[in-house]
Amino acid sequence: MLHNTFNSLQKFKVGRKTAQFYSLAALGKNLGVDVHRLPVSIRIVLESVLRNCDGKKVTEQHVKQLANWKPNAKRDEEIPFVVARVILQDFTGVPLLADIAAMRSVAARMGKDPKRIEPMVPVDLVVDHSVMVDYFGTKSALGLNMKREFERNQERYQFLKWGMQAFDTFGVVPPGFGIVHQVNLEYLARGVHYNAKDNVYYPDTLVGTDSHTTMINGIGVVGWGVGGIEAEAGMLGQPVYILTPDVVGVELKGELRGGVTATDLVLTITEMLRAAKVVGSFVEFCGSGTSSLSVTDRATIGNMSPEYGATMGFFPVDDRTIEYFKGTGRTKDEVDALKAYFTAQGLYGVPDAKDIAYTRVLTLDLSTVTPSLAGPKRPQDRIEVGKVKSTFTDLYSKKAAENGFSQPPEKLNQVFTTSAGTKIKNGDIVIAAITSCTNTSNPSVMLAAGLLAKKAVEAGLKIPSYVKTSLAPGSRVVTEYLTKTGLLPYLEKLGFDVAAYGCTTCIGNSGDLTPDMNEAIIQNNLVCSAVLSGNRNFEARIHPNVKANFLSSPPLVVAYALAGTMLRDLMTEPVGKGKHGDVWLGDIWPTNAEVQALLGQAMNPAAFQANYSQIKTNPGKLWKEINGVDGNVYNWPESTYIAEPPFFEGFGMKPTPMPAVNGARVLAIFGDSVTTDHISPAGSIKESSPAGVWLKQNGVAKQDFNSYGSRRGNHEVMMRGTFANVRIKNLMIPVNADGSRFEGGETLYQPTAERLSIYDAAMKYVAAGVSTVIFGGEEYGTGSSRDWAAKGTQLLGVKAVIARSFERIHRSNLVGMGVLPLQFKGQDNTDSLGITGRETFDISGIEQGIKPQQDVTLTIHRPDGSRQDVKVLLRIDTSTEVDYYQHGGILPYVLRDLLAA
Repeated sequence: MLHNTFNSLQKFKVGRKTAQFYSLAALGKNLGVDVHRLPVSIRIVLESVLRNCDGKKVTEQHVKQLANWKPNAKRDEEIPFVVARVILQDFTGVPLLADIAAMRSVAARMGKDPKRIEPMVPVDLVVDHSVMVDYFGTKSALGLNMKREFERNQERYQFLKWGMQAFDTFGVVPPGFGIVHQVNLEYLARGVHYNAKDNVYYPDTLVGTDSHTTMINGIGVVGWGVGGIEAEAGMLGQPVYILTPDVVGVELKGELRGGVTATDLVLTITEMLRAAKVVGSFVEFCGSGTSSLSVTDRATIGNMSPEYGATMGFFPVDDRTIEYFKGTGRTKDEVDALKAYFTAQGLYGVPDAKDIAYTRVLTLDLSTVTPSLAGPKRPQDRIEVGKVKSTFTDLYSKKAAENGFSQPPEKLNQVFTTSAGTKIKNGDIVIAAITSCTNTSNPSVMLAAGLLAKKAVEAGLKIPSYVKTSLAPGSRVVTEYLTKTGLLPYLEKLGFDVAAYGCTTCIGNSGDLTPDMNEAIIQNNLVCSAVLSGNRNFEARIHPNVKANFLSSPPLVVAYALAGTMLRDLMTEPVGKGKHGDVWLGDIWPTNAEVQALLGQAMNPAAFQANYSQIKTNPGKLWKEINGVDGNVYNWPESTYIAEPPFFEGFGMKPTPMPAVNGARVLAIFGDSVTTDHISPAGSIKESSPAGVWLKQNGVAKQDFNSYGSRRGNHEVMMRGTFANVRIKNLMIPVNADGSRFEGGETLYQPTAERLSIYDAAMKYVAAGVSTVIFGGEEYGTGSSRDWAAKGTQLLGVKAVIARSFERIHRSNLVGMGVLPLQFKGQDNTDSLGITGRETFDISGIEQGIKPQQDVTLTIHRPDGSRQDVKVLLRIDTSTEVDYYQHGGILPYVLRDLLAA
């Protein structure tokens, strides 16, 4: 509803039209605050708080608090951020839709109108995570992979079709159009929105159920990744609550040197900002060097925000943004409105660091960036190209605790032969993928890959037969410009045929290796490699049998695929032998001038318009043939893909008190950097795993298991796969004879010390009425915004997770599912406290009420009868989160709110 709080509703010109906006300058004048010193990202959030001020969920006090943001104040105030829209990908979107469908089922059973459950802001779901690289290296790969995708996922797609007709504000971008973040950047993002009823313009803002939603920060849109749990609340009328953030300014100077790519820059920034500990902060780029970066370069940097731990990696709107909007086919009216609005609001242009009151400022000279990769296990572990061979050699025999592989050094260069006669050794690259939203949206690096492929083919280089190659562009426009520039045939000659338009290798949908390769790797405990142009390389993510995974630019993916091994120093050794002898990297590396000469063909407005118009006019035969059921309430047919979630069992309009935690047992003890990839089910489903056994019991053949991601709509599969990662290390399990740690989702069931899968042990504890807790180290929950990491934890009966520190999204997701996140204080950890897993635990201090970030007592009862009280920090950070927890989680809280309205 229109209001004029603080006399802030003002007029401005958009072309010949006069429209209204909520003026931050007018707000500042009224409050006596210099808003122009506020970071740009804070001002955009402030506009939302001001515009949505209703005196209830958003009050004048909230506006005043944020308008008076100070760079180094204590962060104990929460911001109710109302977003303009929500974006989903299908892995997270399907379970979210299942939760909302379940809410409608609850409403219907209670005799309430199910239409009360309706998204209150536009919601777009892009189906991009379901396709796998089953077929590759052939022109038919794309069609065959899509056909297989629809065979596997028909039940899921039928469910999405039901959602499209059941909810008025829910839209779907069908499979085959591209990756959610690139589709968002090129098509869905509007820059500014217009409320015709009130004649009001306001900025595009959003949250998304994928941590790399931050890619949209590259065009000046404030948005970040949240779990599906938070996104549901945002969709259903709840503000997204965050603690007022620190804002770290990153001042960019100079320009990138020739031969250095945007990927090299983002890996440098990831290393730099992770070391600077920007976790939970807004990062805002400023300074003269910013203007040298294209929007797609900026989007690459924004995309990697989760890897450096920031909530956002934000770039303000400037001439480059306008240039990008024109190039991607936005209408003249949209482009004019974008520039007019941000100019009127005083937000147009990239500021200098000195002009903004940042919490702190970090500086990077772009000319110092060098060609790099990152790996073999974490995105922040950057390695200069000239040090890749030595680093791999060093890590091969280092202990796992030092990020190594604990292998005998004499085995490094030993050659093995597979049953099919293929020679293979440690360091060999078995997967090379140009994939992921991070890089395939950036024409400069994609054209560089094509140019390198052209030069390599002309030089007579070939890729070894054991390398699985694939090209999965983030949108069909990429294929258009690679074809127009004549580069696609050269990529195809090297095996980089288009295999999919979706998130493939980077999400773990790399498809399998050949049986003989898998057998040789497993039997000989080989440390083979993958090289991909992605953003994630955590253990077992890319492929369960590929232990070393390296992130790089698309041209370096091609170069390393040609080399076939990480044990070749591409700076001092040839890439390979061609028609006329040795071919060096410098012989085939494209110059900046060669890339620039082709860039104009990548930004063709007509091509973007023609491609995205087909979402409605020609979504594809396979999608048209999917039939969904009709009606406002889903009928929940028998399915191993979709099931009514159990989160509303026993639901009543009044919450029951959360149970006390007494006599709890330890389900697992983990070390540092346990990611949501370790916790949440992802990738392929092992036949012998609890999930595999359940699927077989329900008539599903092994070849039809599909992936965990595709089965996120069925809690029976997902809870069985929680903590089932083949690389997870539970420190309760004794070390092996050689001193290495057991890897896999097992634990010791106490008090008998019986060794079981974590799922089976959890179910025994649940059946016995025994609460459980999890212990972790630093950065618990790093990685993707996987709500199933929290949902699965809750369904296994875990009441609390006690860790050294938490990554932002997973911590809030735990609260959202009614699981206590507790943080060790000072230097305390499981080692210093002598926790082995044989103890029992009580948690006290919240019986008389909860306050955000209060101290809680963890009482340790040891097997010898002694006890110890330890103070831990309750990481329920805001008063709103207190409400969520006391209601048993965010979902029952929101449902009670909607049904009571």
